[in-house]
Amino acid sequence: METAALIVVLVIALALFFDFTNGFHDTANAMATPIATGALKPKTAVLLAAVLNLVGAFLSTEVAKTVSGGIVREDAILEKGAEVFLPLIFAGLIGAITWNMLTWLLGLPSSSSHALFGGLIGATLVGVGATGIDFGMVLSKIILPALIAPLTAGVIAFLATRIAYAVTRRYDGKPDGRSGFRWGQIFTSSLVALSHGTNDAQKTMGVITLALITIGWQTGDPGSDSYHNPEFWVIAACAFTIALGTYLGGWRIIRTLGKGLTEVKPAQGFSAESSTAATILASSALGFALSTTQVASGSVIGSGLGRRGSTVRWRTAGRIAIGWLLTLPAAGAVGAFAALLVVWLGNWGVGIDAVLALAIIIGLFLRSRRDQVTHANAMSDVAESGLAVDLPDVPGPTRRHSRMELVRALERAERKADEAEQAARRAKKLKKSGASPSEIKAARKAAEKAAQKYAEAEEAAKEWEVLSASRRARAKLAEWDLDVAEQEDAR
Repeated sequence: METAALIVVLVIALALFFDFTNGFHDTANAMATPIATGALKPKTAVLLAAVLNLVGAFLSTEVAKTVSGGIVREDAILEKGAEVFLPLIFAGLIGAITWNMLTWLLGLPSSSSHALFGGLIGATLVGVGATGIDFGMVLSKIILPALIAPLTAGVIAFLATRIAYAVTRRYDGKPDGRSGFRWGQIFTSSLVALSHGTNDAQKTMGVITLALITIGWQTGDPGSDSYHNPEFWVIAACAFTIALGTYLGGWRIIRTLGKGLTEVKPAQGFSAESSTAATILASSALGFALSTTQVASGSVIGSGLGRRGSTVRWRTAGRIAIGWLLTLPAAGAVGAFAALLVVWLGNWGVGIDAVLALAIIIGLFLRSRRDQVTHANAMSDVAESGLAVDLPDVPGPTRRHSRMELVRALERAERKADEAEQAARRAKKLKKSGASPSEIKAARKAAEKAAQKYAEAEEAAKEWEVLSASRRARAKLAEWDLDVAEQEDAR
């Protein structure tokens, strides 16, 4: 029992460290777009994200109950006992933290949430077998939400961006991109940070609660619905840890993300954040353990496609998707290896796992110190998703603009036709009245010039008629790869 108690302490410490890494890994999900659009300064954004992550962690426990009482079958826990199952939880956390730290160092797109689930599932499969996993719960609460939520967020962000640009159409052509949305972004990015606390902090609460249930330290009636609710001290510890990680470690991810979102406009950022917050908050209430990274990325891509003239860079989008897909099996493989050491070597295996975890954490931390990131040089994993959408420097005309230009062109053609007709009549009149050859010549020349202008006006009207009817034709008029001065001139 003493060994089991010691392992529980190790599990709690490691789980809180995972919570810390989750904080600095996912800071960018909430604060990337407001930093990119200039709505918030990096230092202010990270501090705001930390405070709201802290508050959000106290608002809901549905996701925590999914982790503590849904993924692993309780009958498997009772069958194996605390002496066997606690080391497996420890091994799963090692898999999650190793993958989290590695992707944080390299700035790769990944999901802290799926790293945690992968580590736990991999360790349980090795130590208990397939009967220890509730695959129905994994499918309904983890895998399906992972597939549906980013798509849903992307569709909502696409529609919100379209609406935002439509209702502010009178600002078309202004270089600020509807800068009034920057004020709205402070609210929407705060909602994203709050929703991150309601979802991601709870996953660590669920792991600690699972360890307490395994050893029998969880208070309450095992048969009641509230038995899987985290203890208050667990909620408080996880809330403060994720907030601390958010503030201290978010600079590296934000720098990577901001570089990918330099083209994000305030209206687009506002739409992406609104979509992300709505999706995560709704999922947290239903107990879906989402990846906030994937939801935020789906929103950024959707809002980018909502802008006029955008196209998808499928190679970049595919690379991001592969990074997401690798997270669960990669963390699972590391967790399974750590669990193998426990199964083969018993308590010695736990000791080796602990030493390896400490060595990995220290090694990656020392490596990261070579390239320190602070608020002075920070800019943001979601951001790579911003690179999956290619936007023109100056988009082609809208259908409304094309129709307005068509009306103007038709009116101009009509005026030029009248001018040409009048010039031709004047030339004939001069010829009949016996005017001098020079006067007749000048009148004919004026008539020819008026007829040429009429032809040009008529041709322009035909072009605008084609543009008003064809989206593809309007898209061809977009201008790409202009420098700043050329963009201003084009506007």
